Amino acid sequence: MSMNSILEKLKRPSAASLGSLLIGGFVAGVIFWGGFNTAMEATNQESFCISCHEMEENVYREYQDTIHYANRSGVRATCPDCHVPKPWVHKMIRKIQASNELLHKALGSIDTPEKFEAKRLKLAQNVWKTMKATDSRECRNCHDYDSMDFVAQQRRAVTRHTEGFEEGKTCIDCHKGIAHSLPAMYQVDPSAVTGSAGK
Repeated sequence: MSMNSILEKLKRPSAASLGSLLIGGFVAGVIFWGGFNTAMEATNQESFCISCHEMEENVYREYQDTIHYANRSGVRATCPDCHVPKPWVHKMIRKIQASNELLHKALGSIDTPEKFEAKRLKLAQNVWKTMKATDSRECRNCHDYDSMDFVAQQRRAVTRHTEGFEEGKTCIDCHKGIAHSLPAMYQVDPSAVTGSAGK
């Protein structure tokens, strides 16, 4: 078959070849989309998050001593619940940003407890900045202001929540250290941090 005859067939494809192309494209799209979503869900599991020893030996151990890990109601917030947005577009943006974490994994930037502690403040500030910019979106997946029962809250919590919302604050403004230890070099007013790490 000459090149001219191939070009002619491409210019005027038959109905059968167009149908095959459409069906093949549809099947390939379904397989790609299924594989893509499977990969996204696999990377959204806590087991994936702590598969790096940097996370397992540092922040995961701290998290196990907090109310987000074990509490009287048995509801657990996992790593993705707090660090990966649920809306698809925001989730994809976060996954792309996470590629930077893979780079630092390869570089060994935080591969020892000492290196991790040296960068803890910067790492924490990055998370706090993101949470502030999204109005603590991931916190609000579980904690809804309109659903808060102020009668059941301690008097101090009611006062702080009321003041905070009136001042336009968001969850992370006061609840730093809720699931992970605060950086040693971070200066904070203890009265401003409610619900700090611990049960």
